[in-house]
Amino acid sequence: MRWLWSVAAAVVAAVLFWAAISNEVYDLTSPPALSWHVLLRKAYSIAAFALVGFTSDKALGPSAQAPLRGALMVAAYSAAIEIVQGVRGSHEGVAWNVFDVLCGAAGGWLGVVAARIRGPRRRT
Repeated sequence: MRWLWSVAAAVVAAVLFWAAISNEVYDLTSPPALSWHVLLRKAYSIAAFALVGFTSDKALGPSAQAPLRGALMVAAYSAAIEIVQGVRGSHEGVAWNVFDVLCGAAGGWLGVVAARIRGPRRRT
């Protein structure tokens, strides 16, 4: 079953990486008419990073330090996105880049923690 999670994690990471570096996706998801579009983008970036963290955690399997592993792994993924965006002409400053990587870490941590949540067990 972990191989299936590995495929899912790779596909999710690839699709979200593409979306993160696509100018078309940026224009669609950041309508300048909304004064709070930056907050909106940061919120759904955390959700996307949580999905990367969740699927990666399922692919990698149990670890005593899984939340930390997820946070660091997704922060590195987020940093890679920031580098590619910079190469492609992004004009965000270093402070925004750091904030985006921190959003990646938070999302990765959240995705791993969410993977560990279990509903109440039914008594039989």
